[in-house]
Amino acid sequence: MTQKTILKALAGETQAVPPIWMMRQAGRYLPEYRATRAQAGDFLKLCYNPDLAAEVTLQPIRRFGFDAAILFADILLVPQALGADLWFVTGEGPRLSTITTADDFAKLGGKDDIHDTLGPVYETVRILARELPRETTLIGFAGAPWTVATYMIAGRGTPDQGPAHALRMGNVAVFDALIDRITEATIEYLDMQVQAGAEVVKIFDSWAGSLKGEAFEKYAVAPAAKITAELKRRHPGLPIIGFPREAGEGYIGFHAKTGVDCVALDNSITPEWGAANVQKDGCVQGNLASSHMVTGGQALVDEVLHVRAAFSKGAHIFNLGHGITPDADPDNVALMIEALRA
Repeated sequence: MTQKTILKALAGETQAVPPIWMMRQAGRYLPEYRATRAQAGDFLKLCYNPDLAAEVTLQPIRRFGFDAAILFADILLVPQALGADLWFVTGEGPRLSTITTADDFAKLGGKDDIHDTLGPVYETVRILARELPRETTLIGFAGAPWTVATYMIAGRGTPDQGPAHALRMGNVAVFDALIDRITEATIEYLDMQVQAGAEVVKIFDSWAGSLKGEAFEKYAVAPAAKITAELKRRHPGLPIIGFPREAGEGYIGFHAKTGVDCVALDNSITPEWGAANVQKDGCVQGNLASSHMVTGGQALVDEVLHVRAAFSKGAHIFNLGHGITPDADPDNVALMIEALRA
């Protein structure tokens, strides 16, 4: 059987046409997603309904023929499984009960307590492993410990991750304990996704860019390295993608420091810089600006060709530099794929 194109790239193979998938490819820009979410009732009910979560994961594969499907879930399901309260406010996003003291931390469950809550997610993976086309790679994922911690500490998303930085500097014992607990839970969560059928896993560190210097090494690099090492010990040969978004110079050496097989790049750096500084160490993923999915036109085609050419000398998975936005036009997604594969 021919190896899947994504797995070839993750193994370091240069391909004339890079494989493609798209962060948040199952989402609000698709009318069929909106219909399924309405059927589910709300976002969390959709995440925990295996049949419907599998359906929305499959929708962009049917429509666009991406080379990979990424499990439909949310990075904040792990905090909920650890015992945090989680709810979503329409138009504003997630809200959680906060962890800011030793007493708050003591109320959290342990890494082995998460599976009752997360069982439906594993069932979604099992359905997808059966239902996806043979040529399509199934990607599982989790949030990185730092990014997940920022939400658990602030109780919501924040523009500068200020509450998390304040706890990191003000109460090291509680902060480090929280990072360790999330790290342990993330290993168990991703392990179960792989056992259920995920072929690749991705670690999303959406707020890595707000960590600088030693803090980046301690809270972005070290947890990713620990998760990667343990998953590869349990599942030899498992490909892992790391995404320390807006890491800037922190992208340099991220392959070697963490052991990930591929580093996803955001669009705050140029493809040329990414090729020179990161791709030399292994597969990279990215990094078309998601705004092109809104604006389309010849500028989209030109930039697709630019990104493809810049990364053409090494292993590359074509993707956006961040998730597709709800105001994107599905026709522009089709145009992107057509330009890439032409």
